[in-house]
Amino acid sequence: MTTYVVLLPGVEDVFEQASAEERAAIYARHEEFARTLAERGHTVAGGAELTHSRTTKQVRRGGGGRVVVTDGPYAETAEQLTGFYLVESDDLDDLLQVCALLAGDPGDATADGVVEVRAAVDHGGPDA
Repeated sequence: MTTYVVLLPGVEDVFEQASAEERAAIYARHEEFARTLAERGHTVAGGAELTHSRTTKQVRRGGGGRVVVTDGPYAETAEQLTGFYLVESDDLDDLLQVCALLAGDPGDATADGVVEVRAAVDHGGPDA
């Protein structure tokens, strides 16, 4: 079984300004996604909604080995990573079809618009 990371980039301000009804519709879409994954034999192994990127902490090494921590996102873009799922699956093609539930239709304010799916690297653990 391969582990995939389903990345959810989005415009954070859209969600932040959404009404209670719009937020409920967004969460319902994610519940449908999880339910459909299970029905089709995929396993959600983890995931989370992320806090707004303004709460980001960046960690770097400074001169002399000191640790430098700064506030804010590294990339100043309209879209930030808003959440992710870890999904274990033997069927990437079907997983991509299910991910379309989160992407939604163009113009749908409750949809993520685009979903990025990437396989995690298997470094040959005990089950490899």
